[in-house]
Amino acid sequence: MKVSVDEEACIGCELCVTNCPEGFEMDGEVAKPKANPLPPEAEECAKQAAEDCPTDAITVE
Repeated sequence: MKVSVDEEACIGCELCVTNCPEGFEMDGEVAKPKANPLPPEAEECAKQAAEDCPTDAITVE
């Protein structure tokens, strides 16, 4: 599964990192995927992180 974070839309709330630490990490004040594609064990939480993102900055393919 491929994941991307729109750096301009990301507000750095860290919700994705909290909900899916195996999939996301902070790079300064914005989130980024730890790997692309994400490992299978991170897929479900990455989908949830995308749904929960307050600015819809996360795209899951």
